[in-house]
Amino acid sequence: MASVSTSHLILFIASLIIAASVAGTFTQGVQRLSSALGDRSIDLSGDIRTDISIISDPASGAVYNSAGEENITVLVKNTGSRPLEAESDQLEVIVDGKYQTSIAVTVLDGSAWRVGNVVRLEIDQSLSGGDHRVKIIVNGDEEVLQFRT
Repeated sequence: MASVSTSHLILFIASLIIAASVAGTFTQGVQRLSSALGDRSIDLSGDIRTDISIISDPASGAVYNSAGEENITVLVKNTGSRPLEAESDQLEVIVDGKYQTSIAVTVLDGSAWRVGNVVRLEIDQSLSGGDHRVKIIVNGDEEVLQFRT
């Protein structure tokens, strides 16, 4: 009879050790998942609060300067609910399907690109006559301007 009690005691202790290790593994996994979800929700919150609008009039002829400098000028308004970085490395600009790196960014009405403020983007790009597209991406928010030269 003592051998049965001893074997039951050994199996009981072994099952407790296994249960504790499984619980520790699950706890670590849940903590990592929770942390990842928290980080993702912060990123998503920033994306949701970001909104821009292109306010340039494509029919005005002021978008493309064909005399002299040959550049594209686009006015973009911050219509979201948070300030944005008015730096060329924070904006993605695509002209006719080509990524642009030579962009000058100027805040027109203030010192920073706050909610309601407008920035002027000057893109060094020579264009031929015809239809063109400028796509601007800021924190996942995309706006497209179509114009004719």
